[in-house]
Amino acid sequence: MKPFEIVDTPIEVQKYMDYVLHPSAGAVVVFTGNVREWTHGVKTLYLSYEAYVPMAEKKMAEIGAEMEAKWPGVRVAIAHRIGELQISDIAVVIAVSSPHRKAAYEANEYAIDRIKEVVPIWKKEIWEDGEEWIGAQKKYPEKGVEQK
Repeated sequence: MKPFEIVDTPIEVQKYMDYVLHPSAGAVVVFTGNVREWTHGVKTLYLSYEAYVPMAEKKMAEIGAEMEAKWPGVRVAIAHRIGELQISDIAVVIAVSSPHRKAAYEANEYAIDRIKEVVPIWKKEIWEDGEEWIGAQKKYPEKGVEQK
């Protein structure tokens, strides 16, 4: 297992938890981002993710290094799935261990924010009445709502 990877099969959360767990870890925080059915009142049928895999894995590793510098003692593993994902599927997992819980929580939140900022992964939402590639600050002009 690589600690920072793009996968095209269902994400096995436990293996990422196992990777970060070690004797000095007093806390393990795991975040999973799952495909939701409703976004801003629009029903999603499924999502399709694409990535520039070599660069995405490199950027995720850089995020891990940033986290280790900012929160000494953390250990990180991140996986993001590509391809077609159905409702409730896991799109991303971030596992962070730390000697103390506060750092693990903070580092985990930092990771998802940075992934959305710098990792070349793109999401297409497929709805009952259409589809659209969604970016970090993409607007739904017909709905007057901003996607975050």
